Amino acid sequence: MNLGLSRSRWPLRSFLTLRFCDSLCFFHKGSCVFQEEPEVIWLTFDNMHHQWLLLAACFWVIFMFMVASKFITLTFKDPDAYGAKQEFPFLTTIPELEKWREEKHLPKELKPTGKVLSGNRLNQPLVHMERLELLKNVCRDAALRNLSHTAVSKFVLDRIFVCDKHKILFCQTPKVGNTQWKKVLIVLNGVFPSIEEIPENVVHDHEKNGLPRLSSFSDSEIQKRLKSYFKFFIVRDPFERLISAFKDKFVHNPRFEPWYRHEIAPGIIRKYRRNRTETRGLQFEDFVRYLGDPNHRWLDLQFGDHIIHWVTYVELCAPCEINYSVIGHHETLEEDAPYILKEAGIDHLVSYPTIPPGITAYNKTKVERYFLGVSKRDIRRLYARFEGDFKLFGYQKPDFLLN
Repeated sequence: MNLGLSRSRWPLRSFLTLRFCDSLCFFHKGSCVFQEEPEVIWLTFDNMHHQWLLLAACFWVIFMFMVASKFITLTFKDPDAYGAKQEFPFLTTIPELEKWREEKHLPKELKPTGKVLSGNRLNQPLVHMERLELLKNVCRDAALRNLSHTAVSKFVLDRIFVCDKHKILFCQTPKVGNTQWKKVLIVLNGVFPSIEEIPENVVHDHEKNGLPRLSSFSDSEIQKRLKSYFKFFIVRDPFERLISAFKDKFVHNPRFEPWYRHEIAPGIIRKYRRNRTETRGLQFEDFVRYLGDPNHRWLDLQFGDHIIHWVTYVELCAPCEINYSVIGHHETLEEDAPYILKEAGIDHLVSYPTIPPGITAYNKTKVERYFLGVSKRDIRRLYARFEGDFKLFGYQKPDFLLN
């Protein structure tokens, strides 16, 4: 059947060919005419043309959105995650500090415990130089000498762990994330291949963890390591650290160390509890009264090395006598940990374990809550003992508790 329709009279774009029922079907502007001879069907799609264009436009928009998302991700991703190489100039001498400030247009006074332009690792060397400069200045202050200086005794040398393979000394300051740093050193010493494989009961077992103490070496070997090794330790707001020690040893006691509750707590209660009719276990106010007592040392001698969890940083690490390379802060550990690893030259070998968001931040509300039932007199006596720690490491005096 020939209807006199000629393909040549219609634009080629108006047709689509399909094989269908041995007939030729012409669709043109809504009408269909069959021709039985060919096996090809022509379908017009003038009315579909705009739909195809719209579909193509949608795909283009989606493609561009994906490209833009990838660009944003790459732009804002922190390239200096733990263990990643950091490329920036390191300052190595204190006199360069003023020049650095002038070039970067930074203020003369910076809080040593805070972040400089938060998240910008380029300022990490300046932050740590500020901390060391502050430490040296306070160490020179004769008025604070009794609070800032101590002998490098066996007690101090027992706190310092040694990694001879990478020439590192780490001074342990409990309740500031030291367990994780011990794991880092255990891996570096080759005792375990990775942090994840270290059993928790091994970390603090000094017969199994493969961490020699500096006190185990001869005097000449000790001096050689103190002079040439990379040395660091970590600090935290002194009062918040005491709260952590109290909770860990006298409330939760997760590692099951019964002597804290059954021997140390009763000793503190007998001497420092004012209300003798009180039958509860050790309370935080009892703990504060013990720590703030100028005559606390006779009880410390009875407790032995267990006091490491609450004695001052000065007593633990002798920061004015030992020339430490870096002093990390618990509050900025997310930035400080990779910096320490890089400065020690081990960032390509091991990473500090992941830090849950916000876990290291200073919690003023918690501090206020714990000190709520403590007298101002006892708080002032406590501060008098830990004043050296506050000033040496740039922590603000807790006037909200003292006044």
